[in-house]
Amino acid sequence: MTRAKIELGDVTPHNIKQLKKLNTVVFPVSYNDKFYKDVLEAGELAKLAYYNDIVVGAVCCRIDTSDNSRRLYIMTLGCLYPYRRLGIGTLMVEHVLKYVEQDGNFDSIFLHVQVNNEGAIDFYKKFGFEIVETKEHYYKRIEPADAHVLQKTIRQPQSPPMLNGTVPHAKTNGHD
Repeated sequence: MTRAKIELGDVTPHNIKQLKKLNTVVFPVSYNDKFYKDVLEAGELAKLAYYNDIVVGAVCCRIDTSDNSRRLYIMTLGCLYPYRRLGIGTLMVEHVLKYVEQDGNFDSIFLHVQVNNEGAIDFYKKFGFEIVETKEHYYKRIEPADAHVLQKTIRQPQSPPMLNGTVPHAKTNGHD
């Protein structure tokens, strides 16, 4: 038996409908036209996953520069159910990790996962993601509506330098 060919490909105007269909099947939420317009401009941050030349998964990310940090947000990462546990999700996460590493200027990677999606939570934990927050009522029109924020820290945020250039020293037992 020949080994399955798993590869990632670009999202283009010619295959964006495949991404839309895939997301409709994989995710309980629907994405608007702006999402897909942004995905077309995302370059390496949006990839379709192919299994023997059939689209079976996709990953779509964006750069988030809020809270004085530069973070990569995984908007969607999903795979059709019959193709799970074949290494496709791992390939997509590894692509994201490699992108972040090559860029060298990200503080963290984060995403939202529905609180009852234990399979996804366990999957991301294998890559060093941790639950850092739970947002109540994150999703509209799906139950449960709450989402965990999973994050993988790439580098610790830089603490701002002191105004006078001195670094505060640690207090010991008050006898310094």
